Amino acid sequence: MNCAERLVAHFGTQADVARRLKLDRAVVSNWVKSGYVPARWAMEIEAVTEGAVSALEILNEANHRRPVRVKSRGEDENLFESVISRSDTMNPFLPAKRIQSFHPPQRTLMGPGPTEIHPRVLTTMSQPAIGYLDPVFVEMMEEMKSLLRYVYQTKNPLTFPVSGPGSVGMEYCFVNLVVPGDKVIVMRNGVFGGRMLENVERCGGVPVVIDHEWGTPCDPQRLEDTLKAHPDTKVVAFVHAETSTGCLSDAKTLVEVAHRYGALTIVDAVTSLGGVPVLVDEWNIDAIYSGSQKCLSCTPGLSPVSFSERVVDHVKGRKDKIQSWFMDMNLLLGYWGATNRTYHHTAPTNSLFALHEALVLIREETLEACWARHRRHHLALKAGLEAMGLKFLVKEGYQIPQMNAAMVPEGVNEAEVRKRLLNEFSLEIGAGLGPLAGKIWRFGTMGYSCRPDNVMLCLSALGSVLQDMGHDVHVGDAEAAAHHAYAQMHSVAAQQKKRAA
Repeated sequence: MNCAERLVAHFGTQADVARRLKLDRAVVSNWVKSGYVPARWAMEIEAVTEGAVSALEILNEANHRRPVRVKSRGEDENLFESVISRSDTMNPFLPAKRIQSFHPPQRTLMGPGPTEIHPRVLTTMSQPAIGYLDPVFVEMMEEMKSLLRYVYQTKNPLTFPVSGPGSVGMEYCFVNLVVPGDKVIVMRNGVFGGRMLENVERCGGVPVVIDHEWGTPCDPQRLEDTLKAHPDTKVVAFVHAETSTGCLSDAKTLVEVAHRYGALTIVDAVTSLGGVPVLVDEWNIDAIYSGSQKCLSCTPGLSPVSFSERVVDHVKGRKDKIQSWFMDMNLLLGYWGATNRTYHHTAPTNSLFALHEALVLIREETLEACWARHRRHHLALKAGLEAMGLKFLVKEGYQIPQMNAAMVPEGVNEAEVRKRLLNEFSLEIGAGLGPLAGKIWRFGTMGYSCRPDNVMLCLSALGSVLQDMGHDVHVGDAEAAAHHAYAQMHSVAAQQKKRAA
């Protein structure tokens, strides 16, 4: 029995062979008729048959039936024998288990990110790839820059997405703005303020840390007092919306204070951009970065940034060499500038297609409506969580609509609740980080995940799990409270519309 016949016998029929190898049935029929399998299929067939039909057998049979003629090789010399002496020479490198195409489960994402992705964005991401210097791609880049300026509310020419997640956007800002020896004030009220501090140290800066209790906003008065004590400060850095706590700081006032003392500002807007007002020009922010996977509701891996002309002049005027080649703003100016593109790196084209579409969706909805949507569903979720007896970590007035941090009730195993929500309801929520680990849940209402059906599912599932685990929760109370909150908001909006008419 030749290899072609053994292959058919292994799978049952020629049609089954064709189906497994994704071939036309006529191709398999030709193998059987000719009495051998072409050598180029040797490795793939050994893999799909898990060694039942080995690559060496296919190669030797193919060489015997249709030998490769090489002038310097003898007639009876086996072309493949010197390279592959037995089939198990490559088997040790095969994975231990049979690996098939990956198909992720459908999840409801209500954690700190990533968010669910709009179907239009997913469709756009699957478009054919094109070159990153293709004129069509360059035109799309210009459109995306204008859309980002809209979302950031700025006219800064240097507004573009860095190839990398929000952490790369953070590092990009620090690498370019912080000269070794510069004094940098970092306002730390959560995990990501701590990452800012790490960046200062790695850039050779001299950090001055203003620590706050986690869950409280950055204090402008403490910043002013620190700047008075350190008048030689070059940069002030803070997180606008701290993802680890759900706390919003007053970016406008903090920037005003920093500028009074001549310092540049770096602002983290990873969680705030698209969910709450971020007004770069009005607040005179110098450098700001965000992430594509939160309120912009795009695939992770891109970090929109924006820099004022003051920052560009500062970077151009540096006498030292910026420590990172990839993140050197001087090099990227020619890549994302308005003139002819120069090669810098291979841009993640399809991810950029996706971000373009995500920004188009925000433009269609309008930024104001987007902010209002996040606020509306936050209030409904909050009403439901409080009806269950859960308390928020952050005080009223400083809560981020898109990131709701709720305290875990006493005696409840928070990790087990998250595990059961994921396994039983395919619902993901976030855990606490750092000193808040095990103490809070983080509920994200961001981007495409920010919808009433997600809010109601989350409340219903959480109430069901908590009641099942013996916690004193009346199932239905949370949903009723959320419905009541929605009804009140609709009523107020209807009255306002009526008065405006």
